[in-house]
Amino acid sequence: MTAQLVHPDVRTAPRPDMLTYARLDLRRQLRDRFGMFFIVGLPTFMFLVFGLGSDEQVGSGNVAMYVMISMASYGAVTATTGVAGSAATEQVMGWGRQLGLTPMRPLAFVAAKAGIAMVVALMPVALIFAIGAATGARGDASDWVLAAVLVWLGSALFAIYGLAVSLAFRGPNATGIASGMIVIMAFLGNVFTPMSGLLLDIGRLTPLYGYAALARFPLTEGHLPMGGRDPLWLPVANVLAWTVIFSLLALWGVRRSRART
Repeated sequence: MTAQLVHPDVRTAPRPDMLTYARLDLRRQLRDRFGMFFIVGLPTFMFLVFGLGSDEQVGSGNVAMYVMISMASYGAVTATTGVAGSAATEQVMGWGRQLGLTPMRPLAFVAAKAGIAMVVALMPVALIFAIGAATGARGDASDWVLAAVLVWLGSALFAIYGLAVSLAFRGPNATGIASGMIVIMAFLGNVFTPMSGLLLDIGRLTPLYGYAALARFPLTEGHLPMGGRDPLWLPVANVLAWTVIFSLLALWGVRRSRART
């Protein structure tokens, strides 16, 4: 019998520490003051302009709470889209190819980016809800809790969206493209301005419509500002469908980028 000898200098590649990677990337994101201003400051300002002092009845609360939920939703998706979209810069700098040489799975990379984005998304949600509570936003206790949870958890969809767009365009402008499309989707999604007719029918098919409608459902029970009502299954189906679509696009983009290493 012959014994197998293992050279002492031969070592297997270590698996990357995902927690360490996530912590360092989160620290980098928080140091971006310009980006954090638009993630937290802009939606907060928009709530103060459109929602402050609006005490008209809406569902089980008032207009101020309706606008608060909408602006918190916009802030959360801006955060998750922008943070996950930073993958575009990493691809240009070659960092994605370096990760491709490690045993890190594509799904683990997607999960790490989504997790970092979710942490950052807590900031605009917490701030806008706190300002709303202090300035007259009114609703049942269950409305507050369910809306906050739905706004925060639902924003994960747009972390996957931001990553998918950044990997699809593979350029330094990918994050700007993804963020610009968010503004358009916010208009179509009944986030900024209530819609009716054909625009409303088109908007129901867009990603932000289902997410925002679901977040506001505890308050409005699906009733729309311009009349009519959405059943609960409609925003749920919208969110599930776009989650599948964006997840498949993101995983395809990660595999495509690593195939070129």
